[in-house]
Amino acid sequence: MSPEATISASIEQLYRDHWALVCGYLLRRTRDPHLAEDLAQETFLKATRALLGWRGESPAGWLLSVAHSVLVDHARRRRTVLPLPSVEELGVEDSEPDRLAVRDVLSRLADPYRRVLTWVYLDGFSLAEVAAMTGRTPGSVKTTLWRARAAFAESYGDSR
Repeated sequence: MSPEATISASIEQLYRDHWALVCGYLLRRTRDPHLAEDLAQETFLKATRALLGWRGESPAGWLLSVAHSVLVDHARRRRTVLPLPSVEELGVEDSEPDRLAVRDVLSRLADPYRRVLTWVYLDGFSLAEVAAMTGRTPGSVKTTLWRARAAFAESYGDSR
C-alpha cells in the first residue's frame, strides 16, 4: 500500500472513530446542530492538514483540542458569545445572585479545577471524555474533579 493510501485510510478511520465525539463536543458548545456539523467538518479538515505534525498522543484528545481551536476561531471571526446552558436545561431554580456567585467562584479557581468542573458540569462530558481530551487516565480526572469540587465548595461557602 502506498504512503498516500495509508494516510488516507488513517484519516478515514480517525473520522469514523471520532466524528460523534467531536460533533457532540461542538454541539454542546454551540447549541446549533448545523453549526456543530460545519465546525466538525472544519476540525477534520484541519486535523488532516496537521496529521504529519501529530505526535501520536490520544487521537480523541488531539481532535478535541483541534475542535476547540476551530470553535475559538469561529467565535473570534463572528465575535459571538457562545451560549451557556439555560436555567431550565440545568434543572434548577433561576437565582441570579447564586449564578453570579458560582461564576465568581469558578473564575477564582485554579485553571485545571475550573476546566474540569466546566467540562463535566456545564458541558456534560463524561470522565472518559475529559480523560481523552487531556491525555490523562479517567482515575486521574476523577481525582482532579473530587479536588475541584472540594475547592469550589470551600470557596463558595466563604463567598456567602
